[in-house]
Amino acid sequence: LYALSTCPFCKMAKKFFESRNIPFDSVDVDLLEKEEKDKTVQKVQEISGRRAFPVIVIGETVIVGYDELRIKEALEE
Repeated sequence: LYALSTCPFCKMAKKFFESRNIPFDSVDVDLLEKEEKDKTVQKVQEISGRRAFPVIVIGETVIVGYDELRIKEALEE
């Protein structure tokens, strides 16, 4: 999960996983040091095709934004 610490949709995505006891890795991109932040933003753009948050990666599925239905579907695959 690539997120911004101030993003309400990112917080919703984190709560989704936490409330279901689903383990996940999360990176608050805006809290990274400049060089690491730049690399991570570039990676997010490569993965998602844009610069928007949250970016949720589940297996081969990439979800941009908080879409609970798509998250549930990806978890079932």
